[in-house]
Amino acid sequence: MPFCSTWSSRHWRPRSEMTWSPSLVRKKGKPFIQPKREIPAQEQITLEPELEEALAHATDAEMCDIAAILGMYTLMSNKQYYDALCSGEICNTEGISSVVQPDKYKPVPDEPPNPTNIEEILKGVRSNDKELEEVNLNNIQDIPMVLLTELCEALKTNTYVRSFSLVATKSGDPIANAVADMLRENRSLQTLNIESNFISSSGLMAVLKAVRENATLTELRVDNQRQWPGDAVEMEMATVLEQCPSIVRFGYHFTQQGPRARAAQAMTRNNELRRQQKKT
Repeated sequence: MPFCSTWSSRHWRPRSEMTWSPSLVRKKGKPFIQPKREIPAQEQITLEPELEEALAHATDAEMCDIAAILGMYTLMSNKQYYDALCSGEICNTEGISSVVQPDKYKPVPDEPPNPTNIEEILKGVRSNDKELEEVNLNNIQDIPMVLLTELCEALKTNTYVRSFSLVATKSGDPIANAVADMLRENRSLQTLNIESNFISSSGLMAVLKAVRENATLTELRVDNQRQWPGDAVEMEMATVLEQCPSIVRFGYHFTQQGPRARAAQAMTRNNELRRQQKKT
């Protein structure tokens, strides 16, 4: 007997054509309603009618004045707060909305160019001028290499210059080698700064090896060169600080944990030795 069904093909529809009704979905449970919290009587704050009326009609600037008086500095900007402390006049029209706005400060002008006359400095170093104790050539970009080399040569026998700085002068390895030769003979220089230049690892290594032969240098800064000097140079820096107790200030940002820890320990020891020497 053929199969029979009471379901007719005209009643059948594909699933994609079936309609969905929200009434067919059952919701279980009850929706959460946040209960209203009643403020206890001891926590309720009541103000005098005159004060409530004054606060209701206060402007943002006046609210900042009140906040400054009460010490609620989080409702004010830094400018409003320090105006209140310094000048005593706390009325500021910026309003409470200024909290989310950055304060506008005047841009800081660039430093003026270095007016140092290199030829005059070279003459003073060669003549061993006793009034010339600092040679600062920072940020002078176009110094001839010949003049820098002659200056390092003159510093070998100079006995009055205490500080020599060549920051951001585009000095490279030839100048670093000249500085290294100067350190092996000079016995008066205390501060040397060659940061922000183009000295490679070989140039830095030459300077560090020369520092071992110098007992008067107390401060050395070699950071921010154009390229990272490498692990070997950082290890040499730590070794130099350990073997040269005269150095109490060293300018370099270590990238490796090992030499960083060794350098920090050596600097602590060197400064402690210097402190004990001053006592005696």
